[in-house]
Amino acid sequence: MIIAQDVSTKNKIIPNEIMEEAKISLNYYPELEDVLIEFKFKSSLKKSFMKAQPVFLSLFKSKRKRSYLILMSETFKIDGLELSIKDVPSDILVGWLGHELGHIMDYHRRSSVNLISFGIKYLFSSSFIRDAERTADTQAVSHGMKDYILATKNFILNHSSLSEKYKARIKKLYLSPDEIMLLIKEQEED
Repeated sequence: MIIAQDVSTKNKIIPNEIMEEAKISLNYYPELEDVLIEFKFKSSLKKSFMKAQPVFLSLFKSKRKRSYLILMSETFKIDGLELSIKDVPSDILVGWLGHELGHIMDYHRRSSVNLISFGIKYLFSSSFIRDAERTADTQAVSHGMKDYILATKNFILNHSSLSEKYKARIKKLYLSPDEIMLLIKEQEED
């Protein structure tokens, strides 16, 4: 896989356990070099392995001074399956982080009022969630992370221990591997 030019990790708080994967992911987003992002482990997150969000109090600052969190579950628990972040292959973790950075790219372009509205809609509208997740995937692919995003999607959809219910949720909300390939083809034609 191609790695973009090395980007500084200034303004980033990254646990040692994911330092290499975070650096690789951040390399694809040079626009985020000056943005404060903290990668933080939580014991558990409901329904997800990772999630990106603005730090609430930073919503009252200018975009330049806004900060973000990427929360990561130490153990992903779904339908009786427990998958430790340590058991996730490195390239899959890079793809997952790249997807979350795609959310941050989307958030960082929005005004504070728009972000608050975004958060409310995300809580109550499944179609809005679908649009937001597809936007994050599109951001990651357009930033050159197609191989990582495809690997992550295939890991999830082909993981024999994940329930069909969870896989159906992923298929409903996120770009499929076929849609990613179509997006790549469209980008190559431009």
